[in-house]
Amino acid sequence: MALALAWAAKGMYLTAPNPRIGCVIVRDGVVIGAGHTQPAGQAHAEIQAMRDAAARGNDVRGATAYVTLEPCSHYGRTPPCSNALVQAGIGRVVAAMTDPNPLVAGRGLAQLEAAGIAVTSGVLAEQAYELNIGFFSRMRRGLPWVRLKVAASLDGATALADGESQWITGPEARLDGHAWRARAQAILTGIGTIKADDPQLNVRGIDTPLQPRRVIVDSRLEIALDARILQGEPCWIVAAAESPDKADALRAAGHEVIVLPNAHGKVDLPALMQELGRREINEVHVEAGAKLNASMVREACVDELLVYLAPSLIGPGQGMFDLPALARLADKRQLRFHDLARVGDDIRILARFAAPQTAIN
Repeated sequence: MALALAWAAKGMYLTAPNPRIGCVIVRDGVVIGAGHTQPAGQAHAEIQAMRDAAARGNDVRGATAYVTLEPCSHYGRTPPCSNALVQAGIGRVVAAMTDPNPLVAGRGLAQLEAAGIAVTSGVLAEQAYELNIGFFSRMRRGLPWVRLKVAASLDGATALADGESQWITGPEARLDGHAWRARAQAILTGIGTIKADDPQLNVRGIDTPLQPRRVIVDSRLEIALDARILQGEPCWIVAAAESPDKADALRAAGHEVIVLPNAHGKVDLPALMQELGRREINEVHVEAGAKLNASMVREACVDELLVYLAPSLIGPGQGMFDLPALARLADKRQLRFHDLARVGDDIRILARFAAPQTAIN
């Protein structure tokens, strides 16, 4: 299963909106075929592994297939993998987890058992879940998994008071940040960041066949038409009200304007997360300023913080979150450290606000 997970990771930047799945077929302790899920509409991991076995001249009848998620049992963009495994004569299937997709949800494993195939599930489930945390979030909650990235000094400054921030962290941390961008299907920022930094917010330095969609929170459609972020692939600009001339110009340039107001004349961030889930976005990567960061946290739209801390002290400057002062320490927002790692000279912290909504099975 560990090898199947390694194969699944080969599809990290490739498979969305489908999950990243790997499959390894084994006979007598020897791998006779392996594969991972291809882009949406193309072959799933099980099919790739059986094709690989055939290309090697190996017969899969009676062999064991290790797959990092329950084989699908429904017709979607491709036929059911459970049918293909039965027809191929696979003798045993070991799955890391059951599929959270309501169209599957145990039916694939039940179909295999009904066909006389021995089934085991729950092997390295935690690792399989982490690899597809966004897919599980979307299937279970209807929401993408939202990861908010911040780079700061040890005293919590993300920039000098005048906005200078290049570069607080080192090159290794910056490249690592691009890898996290690449695994997301959407990068979200705010108009404040666009005005201050004029960023591209695309993936650089990482070999990826797909660029994440850029999503810009811009309540009053203030974005300049020559902003660098608008010069690449089409963006989704989310406003609280539509300014006809600006909206028409953005649409003429190939971008989409989405209007989602709340009662305060700002963008309704929870509604935006629901909309991104509806659009089959599994993971959202947020890179914004302190105001939007704080709004995302206050409105419970963030699942995880990705924080890079540099071994430096800056003093008074711009902070990570523009949150209001608390009257009581008991009202603090509690997180738990999920992962700590050194990246170059910097420290990377993954911290989560709450446990997953549904228990892993």
